Parts: sequence; C-alpha cells; structure tokens
Amino acid sequence: MILEMKVPSPGESIKEVEIATWLVKDGDYVEKDQAIAEVDSDKATLELPAEVSGIITLKAEEGDAVAVGAVVCLIDTSAAKPDGGAPAKEEAKPVNPEASGPKAEVKAAPVAEKTYATQAPSPAARKILDEKNIEPSDIVGTGKGGRITKDDAVNAVPSMGTPTGGNRASERIKLSMLRRKVAERLVAAKNETAMLTTFNEVNMTPINIIRNQYKDEFKAKHNGLGLGYMSFFTKAVTRALELYPDVNSMMDGDYKVAYDFADISIAVSGPKGLMVPVVRNAENLTFRGIEAEIKRLALRARDGQITVDDMTGGTFTITNGGVFGSMLSTPIINPPQSGILGMHNIIERPIAVNGKVEIHPMMYVALSYDHRIIDGRESVGFLVAVKEALENPAELLMGGNVKKALEL
Repeated sequence: MILEMKVPSPGESIKEVEIATWLVKDGDYVEKDQAIAEVDSDKATLELPAEVSGIITLKAEEGDAVAVGAVVCLIDTSAAKPDGGAPAKEEAKPVNPEASGPKAEVKAAPVAEKTYATQAPSPAARKILDEKNIEPSDIVGTGKGGRITKDDAVNAVPSMGTPTGGNRASERIKLSMLRRKVAERLVAAKNETAMLTTFNEVNMTPINIIRNQYKDEFKAKHNGLGLGYMSFFTKAVTRALELYPDVNSMMDGDYKVAYDFADISIAVSGPKGLMVPVVRNAENLTFRGIEAEIKRLALRARDGQITVDDMTGGTFTITNGGVFGSMLSTPIINPPQSGILGMHNIIERPIAVNGKVEIHPMMYVALSYDHRIIDGRESVGFLVAVKEALENPAELLMGGNVKKALEL
C-alpha cells in the first residue's frame, strides 16, 4: 500500500510552507512518527513526522514552496524493513599495469627555489634594509651578479601583500521562509508606523542585591529555576502598562484596540533565527511563574519545537540585546503592537548619588513606540515607571515582602 503524505496545516492563516531540510533520503526506510523533514512557514519551523513505517519516495526538493494539503512524499507500507546494512563494497582501485610487485616509489620533480638576491647586500644597503625591516630576499638586486646596491635598498618598499592574494569566494543562499517573513515585517514596521525611540538608564544595584541574596534559595526551592532579570523587567512592564494603557494598545485602521491584559512577547534567539514567543497574562504571574514560562518557551525555541500558537498574539514586546553585548540600540516595533522595550548590557559606571560620585551597575533601556497612537507623555511616563519599579523592586514589584513575592 502506498500512502500519500500531505502537508498538514501549521495554523489557520497559513496556506503555504517551504521544505527547509529533508532529514531522510529518497529510498530510506522510515519508522512511524520519525521526523522526516523540517518545513518553514512564515511564523515558525516545524518538523514533519512520518505517518506510517515504510520506504519513502520524496516528491519535493529542499527549498520548494508547497501548498498546505499538497503531497510531499510517498511511503510504501508493504516494503519490509531492512535487516541490516550490507557490507560495504570495497572501493575499486585503479590498476597500473606497469607497477606490479613492490610499490614503485615516485619522486617529485625538484622545484626550483626562486631567489632574488644572488649576492649579499652591500654594508650600506644592509643598514637601510634593516631600518626598513625588509629581508634581502624580498627584493631584486641590480648590481653585479644580482648584488643588492644602496640604491636598491633606498628604493625598496615593504611588501603589503596584493589585493587578489586572499580568498574571494562567495555563496548565494536562499533565505528561509521564516527569515523572509521577519525581514518583511521589519521593513513594514519601519514604513507603516510613526516609530520613535526614547531612552533612559536604570541603576541595577537594588535588583542585584535581591538576586545575590535569594537566587540560591530560589533555585533550591523551585527545582533548579533561576532568578533572572527577565522576571523583574516583565513585572515592571506589566505594572507600567496598567499605568499607561495606550502603550498596551494597537492601531486597527481608524480604530484603537485597547487590552486589559498583558501578553508579553519575549524575543529569544533560536537555531532558525529570532523567535518571539508570548507569555500569556503576564500580569497575573508571579516571579516564579514568569521565569518558568520564559524557560519553557526558550527551550522550545532552542529545540526547534516552537509552534505558531506559541508566537501568536502579544500586546507588548521585550527584547534583550544585552546578552550579546549591546550597549544601546533602537529596537524595532513588532507589528501590530505599538511598543517594544529594549534591554542592554550592564556596565559599572560612575553616577551621582546624593551629591557624591559612586560606581553602580547601570543599564540603558530604550522604548520604541508608534507615535500615531502613543504620545510623548505616555511613552516617557511609561519608561520612567519601568525605571522606578526596577530601582525600587522590593516596594513596587514585591509589595514590601521579598520572600513572599519569591514564594520562599
């Protein structure tokens, strides 16, 4: 029996996928539920499992765009599973009829070594060459018998290589459907929104004090879960969104769509590029809940198991370029959202505290927003609210009881 395997629908709005990689070869025997291909949609990369066991015949090439429901391979379920690989055939070796018996020793023809200077440079020339840090063998002598003269040394120029001396290869690689969609969305965000960015800085000392004091206890209590910066930033963002709800809204034609919940998109780096899974109802989650959900989504992105549903929606985005060493950036809005918060690296810098210069771990933060729907007052007020919460987390994010907020 021959089974036709068709492309399943990755999501309601997806009509076409692209064969990114075949994980098997034409004629291979595959087991049921074995991953046979990776397919790219415009939102995620998904694995395609074999529906039955049998010999597979591929009907599409890598890079082909195929419609949802189209046949991509055939599986012959009547084919028997191979018992084992046959011994590999010994590779045939060319026979030299003239070389019978002991292997003849082949000697390479001597290569003449190119020598420019056949005579030692004159003492005056040697001094000049030493001052220029030039080897006598690098220049051609014009004196008798090839001897390097003083004029040769004066006119000699240190070798700086040649423009064509290095590797100049290039490769043309088609972008994945996911990468092309990301590029399309980024260009659309720049062209279709009135994007503006405002900046501030955050003193990370209060958060570091809490993390240093409780991170070991937090990890032991919550099954190895780390207490990172993202939970503090997510809590600070959900608080600020309640204070400035315009930042938690979107444009829909001539209408503004406002939300009374905070689905926070967290930008993470996966093997297929940037992924933005969503932490649902982040305003209701505890520190432990946020850390657990971010870890779950990050692992799914890393393992290539992220789904369209994981990345659908989101009312606001947080991106952390600091993990790659970024000091400052202007993050691009994730449409149709109206705002994105950029985190950056933490650097110890001198700042003024109560009239004195002190050194503290500081982070620049950036809020990019759509000025069509968010005014300057709301954008600046939102970022200041984030800064205030991060610099006073015990009171503003933990209700004055750190241990209770961390569920210790």
